[in-house]
Amino acid sequence: MLRHLFTLIWNRKRANLLLISEIFFSFVVLFGVGAVLITAAKNYLAPHGFNYEQVWRLEVRAGQNLKMPRAELDDVLRQVNALPGVRTVALTSGNVPFIFNTNNSVFEYKGKKSPVTNYYHADDHYLEAMQLHLREGRWFAPADDGSHHRPVVISQDLRESLFGKGPALGKIFTWENPGKEAIKPEDQFQVMGVAEPVRMESDFSAAIPSAWMRLLPYDTTHWETANVLVRVAPGSGGELQEKIARTVAGVTRQWTSQVRVMDDERLHRRRYTLVPVVGLCIMGLFLIINVALGLFGVLWYNISQRRAEIGLRRAMGATGAGIGWQFLGEMMVVTTFGVLLGALLAAQFPLLNAFDLPAQPYLLAIAAAAVAVYAITALCAWQPSRLAARIHPAVALREE
Repeated sequence: MLRHLFTLIWNRKRANLLLISEIFFSFVVLFGVGAVLITAAKNYLAPHGFNYEQVWRLEVRAGQNLKMPRAELDDVLRQVNALPGVRTVALTSGNVPFIFNTNNSVFEYKGKKSPVTNYYHADDHYLEAMQLHLREGRWFAPADDGSHHRPVVISQDLRESLFGKGPALGKIFTWENPGKEAIKPEDQFQVMGVAEPVRMESDFSAAIPSAWMRLLPYDTTHWETANVLVRVAPGSGGELQEKIARTVAGVTRQWTSQVRVMDDERLHRRRYTLVPVVGLCIMGLFLIINVALGLFGVLWYNISQRRAEIGLRRAMGATGAGIGWQFLGEMMVVTTFGVLLGALLAAQFPLLNAFDLPAQPYLLAIAAAAVAVYAITALCAWQPSRLAARIHPAVALREE
């Protein structure tokens, strides 16, 4: 049976070559869309590694061409922390979760370099505000004030890239390529703890290696802008936000403040991330519809051109069901050629580690694209195959 189908396909190789090319491009489009959707879904279902609920971002700005002394900033933090409804406050750098601001670099430990790593500045209360999950060690504490190196907490994925399976606590690493000169103590980072991997970019982003560097208390640095994480009690709203703004203004009229809800920023970032994904899906859908209509038209035309062949086969004893299965079988064989070519191209992505993604999403996308292409082809071939099965031999032969 298969040999007979291959013979029929070869006899109509020009027409079938067009079908194979359409199926190939359909497979490639479905593979691309599937890889994006599977990766996004996998990331969405993964834990964030921290608790963004009931967290606000307080942004305090000094006046134009002014800076805020750390002592006055600490006074603001104490007063905000004393407000009813505020659980804790934590001073941090500007790259807070879910906003379009990133600080990243590469670190090095004994010649071994990390992947690109997000790094954050955090004070001793950051752990309580963000509710990170520590796997090893501890968070920063006043006991670290006398440390000769800058205390850091790193994520599990950064730990694995720098230290492998060996111990990490107490180890000291530096920025990439520290040079031959003496490294400053503030550029030597001593691991105090290891946290679970975090996803702070968006709901659909993958976990990125991260490091939290301790903000030294009683620092004499003058800040232009300060970002403060405020964990509040459930049910807190606009009234507490107004109290926070008045508290900041009460310290100095030259400072301005703005309070944003982290969950709102997460939803905004989610919508921004979904726009290109939805656009890609719509483009893929239109292309697949056009290909399906093309397949349906080509099959319909093939049947009208092969009525004499169908009538002769029916006259020689072939059943209507047999004729229908013949046409469906031909399309499945042609589809297999297109899918194999597409799978050969798609297999290069996991082999070449394209876009730094693991192999699993690519393999799942290949399987999903193959199933979808076979399903589309079967649906397009079903009605023309039924029409071929209903052709009466006498009518077909009389028309010829």
